Amino acid sequence: MDLRDFVDALLRFESVARAEAPAQQWVKNRLHDFGFDTYEWTADPARLAEHPSFPDDPDDIDAANRPSVAGAFEFGDPDAGRTLVLDGHVDVVPADRELWSHDPFLPDWDDEAGTVSARGAADMKAGLAACVFAALDLRDAVEASGLDLDGRVVVESVVGEEEGGIGAAAAALDNPYPFERDAALVAEPTRLKPVVATEGSVMKRLRLTGRTAHAASRWRGVDVIEKFEAIRAAFFDLEAERTDAVAHPLFDYPIPWPVCVGRVEAGTWASSVAGTLTAEWRLGVAPGETVAEVEAAFEERLARVVADDEWLSAHPPTFERFSVQFEPAEIDADEPVVESLRAALRADGRDEDPVGATYGADSRHYVEAGIPTVLFGPGDIDQAHFPDETVEWGEVEVARDVIRETATRFLQSR
Repeated sequence: MDLRDFVDALLRFESVARAEAPAQQWVKNRLHDFGFDTYEWTADPARLAEHPSFPDDPDDIDAANRPSVAGAFEFGDPDAGRTLVLDGHVDVVPADRELWSHDPFLPDWDDEAGTVSARGAADMKAGLAACVFAALDLRDAVEASGLDLDGRVVVESVVGEEEGGIGAAAAALDNPYPFERDAALVAEPTRLKPVVATEGSVMKRLRLTGRTAHAASRWRGVDVIEKFEAIRAAFFDLEAERTDAVAHPLFDYPIPWPVCVGRVEAGTWASSVAGTLTAEWRLGVAPGETVAEVEAAFEERLARVVADDEWLSAHPPTFERFSVQFEPAEIDADEPVVESLRAALRADGRDEDPVGATYGADSRHYVEAGIPTVLFGPGDIDQAHFPDETVEWGEVEVARDVIRETATRFLQSR
């Protein structure tokens, strides 16, 4: 099986949340067939509930029948060298089939354009596959040339990244291997750029209460949508203020700490003034900030709006966390794993400076556990979660080569 066959087969699994098990069994079988020593673990909801990323109630964390799997190669005297983890997540977000030009789980290969389109192509099954074959290439190079290496390379396929990093968090909290890990590379779609800082986010649910009234006498009601519009304007004003006030050298984006209201539901009937509203927000958190600090800033801004409004003061809204939270993460650009990656890029004719990303990733769990972790992989985050999600095949091949060279240099440099 070559890289293309591996990617094609993996993309055919509809491995959305809580349906990853068949894909993971397939990956584990392939790792075994390739000669890896294989590992498997399942997250403990009680342990995850102790982590600030996840809900406090273990019953709200669905980890059953969601295995994460890995394969390891050992070289020379493995305990005398370093261990590098190459990580990817197998879970994908659902696909709205009506918006796709083809079945999202039947890969569409365009050999003329040099692309493949499917759900998970960019985010991030192609990157996971590049890690598998980079490790195989390194194993083959050692066997063919007698390359002198000590250490290990581990390839992980984890679950639940889109739900806060269930598999990676479990591996960070309770090491599933009988050896320690020195660094990691997560093959998120970075357009082959090294990412050393990732943004965090906090998810908040806003609930407002107005007063319903018949549409024919709407002046007797209190339109909750008007109240929401005032809060929305205040939050986006705060976003603009934070863009100016919170600086980071690696985040050269028009809006480095984005605020997004992704879901709004209001009212019950077209002929009635809307009396209730629920809005779900994602608030960006910069590296160097905490989720709690940013949460407090938006709660304070909400309190200002409430204080200036007689109705809201008498009927205060609720603004509570829900779902999972993403803490920001950052490592130094001179960490050995980053230096090895940059040297591998230069060897391929690419001189890419480290950058930051406005999204969260599983890297934060490993960084928190003291394992320096860099993001690097094929594809563009702008393709992630999109209809007709596409990755350029040439980038996948380059990622394979650069990751293999990164692992080689990292193991040699001890």
